[in-house]
Amino acid sequence: MQTVVGIDVSKETLAVCHSVAGKPQHLEVENAKAGFRKLVKICGPESLYVMEATGSYYMRLAYYLAKQGAELAVVNPLIIKRFIQMHLGKGKSDRKDAQWIMRYGQQNELKLWQPDDAQLVECRQLEQTIEQLIKQKTMTLNSLEALEQQPVSSKVTLKTLKLTSLMLQKQIRLLEQELDNHLQEQFKEQLELLSSIPGIGKKTAGMLLLFYGGFRQVGSYRQLIAKAGLCPREYSSGSSVRGKVRITKMGGGQIRSKLYMCSLTAMRANTACRELYQRLVARGKNKKLALIAVCNKLLKQAFAIVNSGIPYQPDYKRISA
Repeated sequence: MQTVVGIDVSKETLAVCHSVAGKPQHLEVENAKAGFRKLVKICGPESLYVMEATGSYYMRLAYYLAKQGAELAVVNPLIIKRFIQMHLGKGKSDRKDAQWIMRYGQQNELKLWQPDDAQLVECRQLEQTIEQLIKQKTMTLNSLEALEQQPVSSKVTLKTLKLTSLMLQKQIRLLEQELDNHLQEQFKEQLELLSSIPGIGKKTAGMLLLFYGGFRQVGSYRQLIAKAGLCPREYSSGSSVRGKVRITKMGGGQIRSKLYMCSLTAMRANTACRELYQRLVARGKNKKLALIAVCNKLLKQAFAIVNSGIPYQPDYKRISA
C-alpha cells in the first residue's frame, strides 16, 4: 500500500506524521525549502501527502511536492475536524492533528491536487488586491467625510486623506486594466458568452471565470452552485423541528454577494429568471429566497452557455445542463 503522510501546516513549521512498520512516526520541519527537501528525503516522493487547505501557508509546499512528482491531496479543514469528532478525538496539538490527517488519508479515497495555471493564479491575485484597495479607498473616504463634518479639522490630515484616496483610485484603475488584459488573453470567448446573459456584466463574468477556474473542471451546474455556497440546506427532524431552509454559505462569500446583486437586474431583464422569480413569489415564497433561486438560475445558464458556446437567447425557454 502507498504510504500516507499527514501534514499539519502552520506559518513557520510543518508537523508531519507517517507510518513506519505500522507505527506512527513524527517529525517537524520548517515551512521552507530546506524543510521541504528534508520531508521528501525522509518520506519519499512515492508517498501520498495529505494536508489541510490552511490559507496561503500550504501553497509553497504543495507546489514543491507537485514539482517533485509526488502525489498530494489538499483537504478542507472542516472535513478533518468532523473526522476527529466522529472518532471522539480528545485534545489538540500539531502532532495529533498530523496523525489524524494521516489516518483520514489512509481510510478515505482522496482527490489528488493539481496546481492551477500560473496565469490564473496571477489573475486571482490581481482580483484580490483590487478588492482590498477598494475597501481601503472606502475607509479613507469615510474618514475624510467624518473629518469634514467636524468644526475643527487638520488641514494636513485632510490633504493626506485626499491624496491617499486619489492614489488608491489610480492604483485600482491600473490593476483593473492589467486584470482585463489578462482575462481577454485567457478567456476572451468565455467572457463574451457570459456577458451576453442579462444580469451578468463584464466584471462579474471575469469573477466567475476566476472563481471556477475557467469552468475547465466543472462537470455540472450543481457543482457551481455548491462551490458558491448557494445550495439549500433543510433543518427538520420528526414532527417538532421545522427550521427555515437556508443556503449552506460554504463557499465564496464574495461571489455570492456579486451574484445576489446580479439577481436584482436579472429578475427584470432575464426572461427565464423573471419567470422563475414571479412564479416563486406567486406561490408565497419569500422574495429573498426567490432571488437566491435566481442566483442559481444564473449559474445554470452560465454553465450551459459556456459549454455550448452559444450566447444567451431570450426565446430559448429551456437551457439543458
